[in-house]
Amino acid sequence: MAIKIYKPTTNGRRNMTTTDYSGLSKVKPEKSLLAPKNKHAGRNSYGRITVRHRGGGNRQKYRLIDFKRQKTDVPATVKTLEYDPNRSAFIALIEYTDGVKSYILAPAGLSVGDTVIAGAGADIKPGNALPLSAIPTGTVIHNIELYPGRGGQLVRSAGTSAQLMAKEGDLALLRLPSGELRNVPAKCIATIGTVSNTDHENVKVGKAGRTRHKGIRPTVRGSVMNPCDHPHGGGEGKSPIGRPGPVTPWGKPALGLKTRKHHKQSNKLIVKRRNGK
Repeated sequence: MAIKIYKPTTNGRRNMTTTDYSGLSKVKPEKSLLAPKNKHAGRNSYGRITVRHRGGGNRQKYRLIDFKRQKTDVPATVKTLEYDPNRSAFIALIEYTDGVKSYILAPAGLSVGDTVIAGAGADIKPGNALPLSAIPTGTVIHNIELYPGRGGQLVRSAGTSAQLMAKEGDLALLRLPSGELRNVPAKCIATIGTVSNTDHENVKVGKAGRTRHKGIRPTVRGSVMNPCDHPHGGGEGKSPIGRPGPVTPWGKPALGLKTRKHHKQSNKLIVKRRNGK
């Protein structure tokens, strides 16, 4: 998909770009695969704000995506390519030969009328899902399982892809979009190809209103607050934060503090971290 550029008819339009959706099917989403999505404005079950700067935004329905691809060795035809408000990638509605419909993440290059299939004997082409043990080394993949049967958890956002680097015993070595080299059980299923909507990262929001439509409220810097409101606040004029490092409004270290557990069980599967260490 290309990027759509507008004429500067208003100040908001001047620097605004959007994804060109002309290649998507002009249909309503499949009703049987929709679920209600309630807004919580960043509040937990006690009504306390646990995620700040959330609220408002357009109404959305959740699309039930088949991340597991459990229907193996049954070919399915791509019926539509659709926009999904819950993710950056596009989705594809597929219909199996037995009449069952489901949504999958649409890989780049998938078209309406194509046939996709999941199973160890599937061809190596975009949209087909296979165990890592059955995928040739060097193949570009996405929607990768971390644990067999749990469904795809890695590499699901628009334009991303991982590469299968090597296979040794029961493990497969992957190079993830972050640059991390990680071992994953070879029984895990992955989908061939790159995730669709590769131009998503080039979209310019252009105006504050588009961010509000997404349900994101304004963020205020701590350095412009008063001392009673934020540890960075106060001082005459533009002042430094006055601490060894930046902190949250509650005094906890922020912006760069590593929070991953040192003895996490999956650490042994990481060959090379994304920071090169």
